[in-house]
Amino acid sequence: MKNIGFVGIGVMGKSMAALLMKAGYHVSVFTRTKAKAASLLEQGAIWKASIKELAKTADVIISIVGYPKDVEEIYYGNDGIIENAKQGSCLIDMTTSKPKLAMQIAETAKQNGLFALDAPVSGGDIGAKNGSLTIMVGGDEKAYEAMLPIFNVMGTNIVRQGPAGAGQHTKMANQITIASTMIGVCEAITYAKKAGLDPTTVLKSISAGAAGSWSLSNLAPRMMAGDDAPGFYVKHFIKDMTIALESAKEMDMLSPGLELSLSLYKQLAEQGEADSGTQALIKLFQ
Repeated sequence: MKNIGFVGIGVMGKSMAALLMKAGYHVSVFTRTKAKAASLLEQGAIWKASIKELAKTADVIISIVGYPKDVEEIYYGNDGIIENAKQGSCLIDMTTSKPKLAMQIAETAKQNGLFALDAPVSGGDIGAKNGSLTIMVGGDEKAYEAMLPIFNVMGTNIVRQGPAGAGQHTKMANQITIASTMIGVCEAITYAKKAGLDPTTVLKSISAGAAGSWSLSNLAPRMMAGDDAPGFYVKHFIKDMTIALESAKEMDMLSPGLELSLSLYKQLAEQGEADSGTQALIKLFQ
């Protein structure tokens, strides 16, 4: 399992693929825009001109693309991953996508002599660069155990949550938590400023106490510095929250925090911030 095909070289995918190469894996890459893969090609990655070509030569195929429709596009059809992957290959979709789609891919893969895992991640651009991502995995236990050496290169908190789709459901729980947390972080910074305090000093106290969170420690400083660079895009967070809300409604679940956060981020996107990092939410409060 030394030959890895990597589809999707975005903010996180590029760093994840680079770590795999540093760990000694042979990495082939495909992305719609070859220029995005330039730095990886310079490091020794092999360019593949199509999904079909990549799938035929890889033992493990990792994908991390934008939206569920992108996942369907690369996995299905005559030129897709499932149709062209070698027997016994493992397909790992690390996109945050729909749980039902993950279950569908796993079943179709099984029918074609393949293994499939849904393994969405959390940790943003920082976690991707440092190899410290949280990886939430759903799928066959033996396939999970076989892929652990690969997961360990990219993350430090790796947990198999259950059968196919369980990884995506866990990611939805993660995004639901972050959704309300981001509102709290923005309100806290705004409150500190209006009270005449130095938000940086306030952060030193509250980030080490019961209010502490990854978002408070990593994104609040970016908010205060006016740094909107995307570790995770607003548009992708909207996608994630939309999936989570759909799943919550299917389970007849109350989700007021999620609904409020989604409405605020949609408002932010309408103001031209769709390609900004999620920390840009502070602009609605300023």
